[in-house]
Amino acid sequence: MLGKRTLVMGVLNVTPDSFSDGGKFFSVEHAVAGASEMEHDGADLLDIGAESTRPGSEGISLEEELRRLLPVLEALRGRLKIPVSVDTQKSEVAEKALEAGAEWINDISGLKHDGRMAEVAARYKVPLTLMHMRGTPRTMQKAPFARDVVKDVRADLRESAEMARKAGVAESQIVVDPGIGFGKSYTQNYELIVKLPELAKLGFPLLVGTSRKGFLGATLADAAGKPAPAEERIWGTAATVTASILNGAHIVRVHDVKEMVRVAKVADCLVPG
Repeated sequence: MLGKRTLVMGVLNVTPDSFSDGGKFFSVEHAVAGASEMEHDGADLLDIGAESTRPGSEGISLEEELRRLLPVLEALRGRLKIPVSVDTQKSEVAEKALEAGAEWINDISGLKHDGRMAEVAARYKVPLTLMHMRGTPRTMQKAPFARDVVKDVRADLRESAEMARKAGVAESQIVVDPGIGFGKSYTQNYELIVKLPELAKLGFPLLVGTSRKGFLGATLADAAGKPAPAEERIWGTAATVTASILNGAHIVRVHDVKEMVRVAKVADCLVPG
């Protein structure tokens, strides 16, 4: 753990089309209320994204991403005591978000989309989350999956971290994320959670996001095979959050903050000395 306990990162999607909460926080008013509620419920960090990265999504323009994101960050400035992370693949969005009060960059492409992202993180000296994604959101569940997912993820994250270091990002700023659900098969998602200790050998803190994802919906499908809807995946999320913590996660990224703060508190008690 980064400290004495696992950190809980709340997810705030200011989008109309995210897979789990699309539209819920799309207005500035609702986004501010949602952020305040997550902080009250015990979130240690808040991750705000303005572009949906659900499987099959096409992405949005720089201008549209900024139009959605900046008013929310400006409205939150001075209201929260917890750090705000910006979930973006665009360096210009990241830089403007940092100027508007964000304190962390979360790049789901692991610097593969925009190489300047590392330069921004180095210049502002902020934490940088590097996630593994096989392909792009539009193609990631259609392209062939890796034959050895742990080897693939570990090698890719090592490459991303090296890119960051070459751009001047300090090792202490880097956090890595295996990218559960991003270009992995149903079984590979579970394998990555079980084998997190292999990824810990990279030497960076681990952020894991399993919350409400499709592999949980498939696992919890009804008798007819219909996947459980996102809002009914909370217990599956709880199980994977617990497993992630027991296997070395330092940060868990979740939608249901109040419940997962409690799950993490208990799971932390089970981590050996």
